[in-house]
Amino acid sequence: MRILRIQTLRGPNYWSIGHHKLIVMRLDLEELANTPSNEIPGFYKGLKTVLPSLEEHFCSPGVRGGFLSRVARGTMIGHIIEHVALELQDLAGMRVGFGRTRETTTPGVYQVIFEYIDEQVGRYSARAAVRLCRSIIDKQTYPQSELEQDLKDLQELANHSALGPSTQSLVKEAEARDIPWMQLSARAMIQLGYGVHQKRIQATLSNYSGILGVELACDKEGTKQILRDAGVPVPRGTTIRFLDDLEGAIEDVGGYPIVIKPLNGNHGRGITLDINSWEEAQTAHKTAKEVSRSVIVERYYKGFDHQILVVNGKVVAVAERIPAHVVGNGRSTIEELIDQTNLDPHRGDGHDNVLTKIVVDATSESVLKKQGYRLESIPRKGEVCYLRETANLSTGGIAVDYTDNIHPETIWLAERVAKIIGLDIAGIDIVTSDITKPLREADGVVVEVNAAPGFRMHVCPSQGKPRNVAAPVLDMLFPNGQPNRIPIIAITGTNGKTTTTRLIAHIYRQTGKVVGYTTTDGIYIDEYVVEKGDTTGPQSAQVILKDPTVEVAVLETARGGILRSGLAFDKCDIGVVLNVSADHLGLGDINTIEQMAKVKSIVAEVVSPKGYAILNADDPLVRAMAEKVKGQVAYFSMNSENELIKNHTTTGVIFD
Repeated sequence: MRILRIQTLRGPNYWSIGHHKLIVMRLDLEELANTPSNEIPGFYKGLKTVLPSLEEHFCSPGVRGGFLSRVARGTMIGHIIEHVALELQDLAGMRVGFGRTRETTTPGVYQVIFEYIDEQVGRYSARAAVRLCRSIIDKQTYPQSELEQDLKDLQELANHSALGPSTQSLVKEAEARDIPWMQLSARAMIQLGYGVHQKRIQATLSNYSGILGVELACDKEGTKQILRDAGVPVPRGTTIRFLDDLEGAIEDVGGYPIVIKPLNGNHGRGITLDINSWEEAQTAHKTAKEVSRSVIVERYYKGFDHQILVVNGKVVAVAERIPAHVVGNGRSTIEELIDQTNLDPHRGDGHDNVLTKIVVDATSESVLKKQGYRLESIPRKGEVCYLRETANLSTGGIAVDYTDNIHPETIWLAERVAKIIGLDIAGIDIVTSDITKPLREADGVVVEVNAAPGFRMHVCPSQGKPRNVAAPVLDMLFPNGQPNRIPIIAITGTNGKTTTTRLIAHIYRQTGKVVGYTTTDGIYIDEYVVEKGDTTGPQSAQVILKDPTVEVAVLETARGGILRSGLAFDKCDIGVVLNVSADHLGLGDINTIEQMAKVKSIVAEVVSPKGYAILNADDPLVRAMAEKVKGQVAYFSMNSENELIKNHTTTGVIFD
């Protein structure tokens, strides 16, 4: 058994219009070409023992256990590998279900197709599925340690490439609004929309995040000075660089208790709160210096830590952040309580999950010591033991939603602060003894203003109501139904594609629009060449769709690109199918003219409900594509007496 090739599809494709993310593995069964599973000694028992969860695969019988019943009766190994690849992803936490297995015209060679969520995970699953089945064939088992390693590798691959929780919430909202998105190749940027209507985000920075506001927010002392000048309550503080200046700085802010934190820091790194002695201050200064050359010394204000999220000048969510902690049960040590807390399935490493696992380190041990505890201590039932002074989720803290409890005056103040700093999306950190009272009445202060604030605490609070904070961001980027797509005209067929593409692009240019188009001789924007060569695949189409100057996309769409990667777009406004002939048969496992027609029909099938499929009425294979078109259909013909054209025009087809 040998893998000949693994391809990754990323758009509507030959195997599925709706499932865009598919792995296509060309697999040679070699000596197993004519051996079904029921003729392989011990295979059924070994597979069921290694992956008992395959019982949940219905397969063609349509019932629980349906797939395993087929294995018992006899099915080909390619089909089994499809299901194993899906199940490995499922066990690693990625729910997938679509798959197909088809034999090619080469005896014993199969196309194994299955869904993926993460591209690298999908490719790994293909190889792991083959390895697992090979082991069961040879040894009637697959070592548990190797299966566990496979699942660990899959999870690590997924975590490495996964979008952060804030970005994921924005992408999810974009998908709900049918806004196309794509990852760009630098700086973790995401493009929302196509062409001239696109917007870009980087985590929770957007097109409208001005550099002056972002730079000011990163300068904690500068932010505080600007806010103080505007009459906003902020902590008394000063900035120093050397330990020799620390004692004077403490006096300047009014003495203990104090806070020491890096001038340029985030996620709570290097911050020490509630410092009450010179020894603690020296240690805190050293900790802050590990993050920033300059450090801030501030008066410490007792109260509860909240983040107020402001989007486009309006408060959209409020959450109290509670530092990482455990609650005693009278029996377990603090170390055991931490282990128990980290078993929560909502906790993961870093930003992988809703919450972050609590990590024991020198900082947590120091915080425990200040409370009179050690890791071996057994706290009384109900006693709260803090592991961190800062309340960041990234260090194991939790969030409680208080959006409905904030005082109206504090809402007004937060919205004003965001405008003073100049941020479209701002996380305003405040400390207050009572969020239901005005800040000054509760002896509260604005501690920081953050550009690119995390959304995780608002989208998935540990307690309270989840808030869809991505919605106001999308409302800001695409207000009042502002378009997010450009017209896409896709042209396919065996002959005449390039000429037709050039003619359509020329016609559109007469409207004054900036037209981007791809052909067999290059990528063009208006009359300028972007790149020479045969550029009729999805990568070339993406060059046009990513370009912020393009107002109309005219895309020649060839067979090869569709088979290699699928389409670059999820739908088009106009899909033109010129003809289907026997050219290029025998390539890419397309061996009949009917199969070639299926490849070309993808362009017609992705026409939007309000769009048009333009089909050749003289070609019976093209005419038949009308049955699967979701939009409207228009025909063309070289024969003025074509009966289909006559019948179609009598129905009163109107072009808007």
